[in-house]
Amino acid sequence: MRLTKLSAGVAAAAAASLLLAACGDSGDPAAPGDDATSEAGGELTPVSLQLQWFIQGQFAGYLAADALGYYEDAGLDVEIVEGGVDIVPQAVLADGTVDYAIAWVPKALASREQGAGITNVAQIFERSGTLQVAWADSGISASADLAGKKVGNWGFGNEFELFAGMTGAGLDPATDVTLVQQQFDMNALLAREIDAAQAMTYNEYAMLLEAENPDTGELYTADDFTAIDWNDEGVAMLQDAVWANTERLEGDADYQATTVAFLTASLRGWIHCRDNVEECRDITVAAGSQLGNSHQAWMVNEINKLIWPSTNGIGTIDKAMWDQTVEIAMTAQNDQGATVLTREPEGLAYTNDYVEQALEALKADGEDVMGEGYKPIEVELAAGGN
Repeated sequence: MRLTKLSAGVAAAAAASLLLAACGDSGDPAAPGDDATSEAGGELTPVSLQLQWFIQGQFAGYLAADALGYYEDAGLDVEIVEGGVDIVPQAVLADGTVDYAIAWVPKALASREQGAGITNVAQIFERSGTLQVAWADSGISASADLAGKKVGNWGFGNEFELFAGMTGAGLDPATDVTLVQQQFDMNALLAREIDAAQAMTYNEYAMLLEAENPDTGELYTADDFTAIDWNDEGVAMLQDAVWANTERLEGDADYQATTVAFLTASLRGWIHCRDNVEECRDITVAAGSQLGNSHQAWMVNEINKLIWPSTNGIGTIDKAMWDQTVEIAMTAQNDQGATVLTREPEGLAYTNDYVEQALEALKADGEDVMGEGYKPIEVELAAGGN
């Protein structure tokens, strides 16, 4: 596996290029380094994938596709580029530093509005994984209950489901709640410094269940908390998707073929992780994750719930959910009155053309691309996620 970290300088330059609207020229593909060859002796096509965060189970499907040889079987030599706090994946893609990137749809659409030439070619997460979590004794179980409360959120474009939920409940985010900038952990909620905290089902929520209740000496359980699920509230927005360079999709036949091959192998990795959670946990840990074994098992299991069962085949972009995401992005205002988007996305914002070819190839190989019988496994979290 070729796993690299993008330097802060490169990341900053990529973000700056968007601000200057200088993203139209995709440039050449990322430099491959030494030429790679398959076991059969054929030359592999170099491909780089930018993750949107640090190595963790959120990206297990891509890590598995690499570790199990699916990319190589597809004729690809894939470099997986680790994300981080200062990395904007869609900006790194738009300036030609990488070939593909993983990013949430609202954030990527905001970059497109600023000039980024990128296209969603596979919607990996069908459901939102965002929650607003509170203590069970708080009286908070729906958006309306946030009135008068201290409400934590991360910002950075992660908050618009929360604002849409509050607005739909008749609350003004600027006046009816106290918004608190939340760190990417659950410490403020555990200390009762805030009444409700933002959490991903697969990450921060697990942090709560890995923490010790000082009154009992045991780990907290789900019964100690309530959670507002934005899927249930009707304001879920599309999250992890594979984004490609629009200009190259429209004019580069080799890139088009590479996109199909990359998606086919990546989806095969996700199918494997659906059926082999513990193996994909081990692959993720071996790839360099800083989180513990039980936390990573939880993460892979919860990510599977966001993908499976798939309504139209893994990776297919559902128009109704796309339209809902765009509508919320254009109408939900934060406490400053700003929206994610000011207008409908223009140009080739998404396409199912490549993922449909990938799905046909997978079905021809006998792969289950729907997961209709999917059932999550039971994961027991250990203290600290170890």
